[in-house]
Amino acid sequence: MAYLWLALAIVFEVVGTTCMKLSEGYTKLWPSIGMAIFYILSFSSLGISLKRLNVGTAYAIWSGMGTVLIVLIGILLFKEQLTWMKAVCLMLIIAGVIGLNLSGGSHA
Repeated sequence: MAYLWLALAIVFEVVGTTCMKLSEGYTKLWPSIGMAIFYILSFSSLGISLKRLNVGTAYAIWSGMGTVLIVLIGILLFKEQLTWMKAVCLMLIIAGVIGLNLSGGSHA
């Protein structure tokens, strides 16, 4: 269940960051409000996941997967450029997240 809360925290953070981009420097009301709501949901979900997960592992997964998803959204939605270096770095982040999961990230 802790990983479900962590997954929700990642999704909410990614949506919040996307809203931040769409707010155009907080000049658009609804994306700005969306950003605040989704960041509150993200941190709340992350906090709940920390009842069962180690903070270092959970935070690394949250920030790493959030970064990967935001880069992909930037490429697909905002037409940002994908360079070979960016692709390699994304693969390294994913490998790190997998490694953290395999090493065990929960406590009793």
